[in-house]
Amino acid sequence: MSETKKTAARPDTAPPAVNGVDRFFKISERGSTVGREIRGGFATFFTMAYILVLNPLILGSAKDKFGHQLDTVQLTTATALVAAVMTIVMGVGGNLPLALAAGLGLNAVVAFQIAPLMSWDDAMGLIVLEGLLICVLVVTGLREAVMHAIPQSLKQAISVGIGLFIAFIGFVDAGFVSRIPDAAHTTVPVQLGATGTLGGWPVLVFCLGVLLTVGLLARRVKGAILISIVTMTLLAVVIDSLADVKSWGLTTPSWPDRIVDAPDFGLIGHFSLFGAFGETGVVTVVLLVFTLILSDFFDTMGTVVGISAEAGLLDEKGDVPRLGRVLLIDGAAAVAGGAASSSSATSYIESAAGVGEGSRTGFSNLVTGSLFALALFLTPVLTIVPLQAAAPALVAVGFLMMTQVKGIDWERYEIAVPAFLTIAVMPFTYSITNGIGAGFVAYVVIKTVLGRAKDVHWLLWGASALFLVYFAIDPIEQVLGVK
Repeated sequence: MSETKKTAARPDTAPPAVNGVDRFFKISERGSTVGREIRGGFATFFTMAYILVLNPLILGSAKDKFGHQLDTVQLTTATALVAAVMTIVMGVGGNLPLALAAGLGLNAVVAFQIAPLMSWDDAMGLIVLEGLLICVLVVTGLREAVMHAIPQSLKQAISVGIGLFIAFIGFVDAGFVSRIPDAAHTTVPVQLGATGTLGGWPVLVFCLGVLLTVGLLARRVKGAILISIVTMTLLAVVIDSLADVKSWGLTTPSWPDRIVDAPDFGLIGHFSLFGAFGETGVVTVVLLVFTLILSDFFDTMGTVVGISAEAGLLDEKGDVPRLGRVLLIDGAAAVAGGAASSSSATSYIESAAGVGEGSRTGFSNLVTGSLFALALFLTPVLTIVPLQAAAPALVAVGFLMMTQVKGIDWERYEIAVPAFLTIAVMPFTYSITNGIGAGFVAYVVIKTVLGRAKDVHWLLWGASALFLVYFAIDPIEQVLGVK
């Protein structure tokens, strides 16, 4: 997205509203037209429609504590349903060209950090709790306190670390990188391909997909990620029909018997609000929910402000119109995502594509949401996408999130060291929570060593204390005689 615009780009004298719809959404008032809003709605959908493939890919490839996996078709349905409903709600209630869907990064936390500790129902219950707490933060006005508690560089480092983590998942899922079996007695934990070299048609599809995706991104092609997924899926279908492929992994790219099918709502409502407390304990649950809130809350704030500025909708004070309502809807989207078992839904920076096509109001959300609703009936097509065709998108998203590293002041060690630990620990320990905790604790310790402990917000002190307990939980349990 381009640099944030500081002033509104609205005309001095707005033309009169043409009809009730125009008046309700302030289309003419904001210098837009119905045609532009429709074009913008289509652009936003095609730019972020990749989530209909990636969310089932990420959640569907993980197992919970009991070895259960979520059904890909049901995940696709749940992802499309939540995106359709909450995007339309944001359009009508917030009147911003801001689409919502399952958050990348957030779904990785759920799949690889939370689910292995409990059942899927318990994990989705934590998502519902996270959304409810965000709503409470918005209603009580505590969002400003939370925003000021975390240094900006640590916020950026969290996004960068999640980006590297997502990219690493993409490389592993595609078979480009594989874990070396412990029996090998080597200190190298991973290697290129399955044997130290690349081989097989599926890996070729992945490599071509990465090259295509980065090429399209470099050319600033709108919908680059979606174009790459579609192209590589078609190529995989052709290869599978002509070549002898041993295995594509979870999904074989064979053309379905039918393109349209009734949606499967089997995952809707499958969540347990407080089940996680019995499975993992209070401290772990608090830290996991805290991690979800951090990832969701700060990404949303940056996205909302950035999209509003890009659309020229900030007021003379630089504030977002109806900000409280917008953030409340975003919190409700997290609740909806957990209740539907599709992970936390959040605002999408890809909405900038619609703004670039002229979107200035929530009317464009009606278009985007309707297209997501249409996708509910196209699950047979959406579920033929193999990991190797979708994984390049994870690498691309990782790159896009990595670009925030430039905002970190690497000359100041009290900022640079915690940021580095946040970024490095996430992929190296396969845990987003560990990365955030390492960064927080390091930041507090370094500030204290430098005699500037008073500069650390009390909320950050509290969070760091929780993370210390989290990291030292084993010796603490032994001292207390719990184990």
